[in-house]
Amino acid sequence: MMTASALRADRFDEWLESINQACGRFCAKTLGPEFSGAVREHKAGAIKLSFVDVAQARLYRTGREVEQSESRHFFAVFQLQGQAAMEQDGKRAALGPGDITLIDATLPSDFTYSDNSRQLSLILPRHVVEHSQRFSTIRCAQRIDGRSPIAMLTHRLVVEATHQDTLSLQESEATLEAIVSLLRPVIGNAEADPDVHERLFRKTIAFIDEHIRSEELCPELLAREVGVSVRGLYRMFSKKGLVVAQYIKNRRLDFCAESLRHSAEQQKLSALGYSWGFSDASYFSTAFKARFGVSPGEYRKRYQH
Repeated sequence: MMTASALRADRFDEWLESINQACGRFCAKTLGPEFSGAVREHKAGAIKLSFVDVAQARLYRTGREVEQSESRHFFAVFQLQGQAAMEQDGKRAALGPGDITLIDATLPSDFTYSDNSRQLSLILPRHVVEHSQRFSTIRCAQRIDGRSPIAMLTHRLVVEATHQDTLSLQESEATLEAIVSLLRPVIGNAEADPDVHERLFRKTIAFIDEHIRSEELCPELLAREVGVSVRGLYRMFSKKGLVVAQYIKNRRLDFCAESLRHSAEQQKLSALGYSWGFSDASYFSTAFKARFGVSPGEYRKRYQH
């Protein structure tokens, strides 16, 4: 016959295993004898979210768990009931009912639950968030006040989405884009009156999109065309939390994905990659899967059906 402590340990292990399956690899510790926890997943097309109930536990992710996970998305965390304290990248936020925060899955994070807490954790694909915030740094680990109009509208949309089990892939992706659009004013650092440095950055971004099909597009060419040194270019992107070459690659991949979604032609995938500046078919396929989670061929099949 199992003791009470053994039963609690068994329930804790089951809860943590459910967290790892739904949200990626995490570690956890109980904070007292009254631990309780449950996880319920919901999936509809591109929408993947979890309802997480927990009391008296710490849920955290170190650099080791980040390295062991392939997850590169963001989590939009909605505090539904109770209280929670969270920390990421040196920032701390205390969440109450209705509050929202954004978490980067590629960085360590730490949540503490002392009371009966219920959260909704929504996975936001990285490319959707980054595309929305092209001109600003993405701010994570900040409390978005649940009483604000943006938080209330976003909350209603997310909850309503959990009641729609028949959303198509396109409809569910549009829903995610709408959620990110609603959150854009509070998760970005865009300036209303951009200074000369901001205007130069936007000019650079525009040049990238205009010449994205060119194989010659690279940091050196870009710096020369916009009139800055290569070092200055790197510094300008670094201030936005970006890497120049990676940004160019991701924009090419985004345009490739758009072509796969909307083109009725059965264009060879290698030719598609080449048309958007990828000279190596193998590299294109690997990079595409790293960004979108599936190969270009699998991605196209989704939209053919």
